[in-house]
Amino acid sequence: MGRRKGGIGIALVTVAMLMGSSACGGGGSGSGGSGGDDAKAPGKPSASASPSPTKPAGPPMLLETITPQSDTTVGVAMPISVVFTNPVAAKARATVEKHMKVSASQPVAGAWHWFGDKRADWRPKEYWPSGTKVKVDVDVRGVSNGNGRYGVRAYTHSFQIGDDVRADVSVTGHTMKVTRNDKPVRTLSINAGSSQYPTWNGTMAVIDKEKEVHMTSCSVGISCTKGDPNYYDLKLPWDVHLTQSGTYVHYSTGDPNPGSGSARGSHGCVHLSKSDAEWFYGQVKQGDPVTITGSPRAKAPADNGYASFNLSWSQWLAGSSTGESTTAAL
Repeated sequence: MGRRKGGIGIALVTVAMLMGSSACGGGGSGSGGSGGDDAKAPGKPSASASPSPTKPAGPPMLLETITPQSDTTVGVAMPISVVFTNPVAAKARATVEKHMKVSASQPVAGAWHWFGDKRADWRPKEYWPSGTKVKVDVDVRGVSNGNGRYGVRAYTHSFQIGDDVRADVSVTGHTMKVTRNDKPVRTLSINAGSSQYPTWNGTMAVIDKEKEVHMTSCSVGISCTKGDPNYYDLKLPWDVHLTQSGTYVHYSTGDPNPGSGSARGSHGCVHLSKSDAEWFYGQVKQGDPVTITGSPRAKAPADNGYASFNLSWSQWLAGSSTGESTTAAL
């Protein structure tokens, strides 16, 4: 299920900030919550900052968010996402990238990639190794954004990569296979999107999770008419958020026993039984990869939440101004 307002920079934050109503939105092809799907914007965390001893001329270049937040443990597919409050000109991006330093406790190859002119994500070439400690230093003091603004602060976030938890969803097989550190844990029965509202394919890192989400069909433009077969207005439990456009793994009262026997389609989400949804909720964390195959829909756009691994490495590098590099020692 999902959200429907605000920009991606505000929206991509932790569960504690979330509020409002949501709904599974399987239709449409937009990304970053800006298409015809559902999107909601929670509040935004503050980045740790150090004031500059001198103030450059011109208005400040500031950051909207840095994700992950400091002192968190995230999954192996989690990118570092930096969102600026104002556009960064193409001519300035190489310089800005050079002032966003990624350090790790073990060497990891990766690169920055720009989604538009405000959001830059750093992704490892392959998944992060479990147990890696990571630090990102965004020191843009005196750095120009190419549009007349200059950085006045240095931001630092440190986080850690936790266990390698993965979920592989087969739409046609009606199953979700969960592994932890390469060992099978459980195989769950699922239902995915209907032919009218198919689920995104591809790998989506968990954005956040909530114990309860208010889901409405009207909020995402599916139906505002009570009595319509596609109308719903529900508060549903155990919700793991996969895309900003509205994909969740969750329990649905309208599909209480998912699996090949029931074969009831959702509005784009992945349905689990109530007990399985609660169990899965307890297993996953932000950044854990959920990979969906077998849907007639395309892969989720890479900026539709944290779906960066839906781009090949060459595609990822095409959006970088400085190219591949190896993390600094931590």
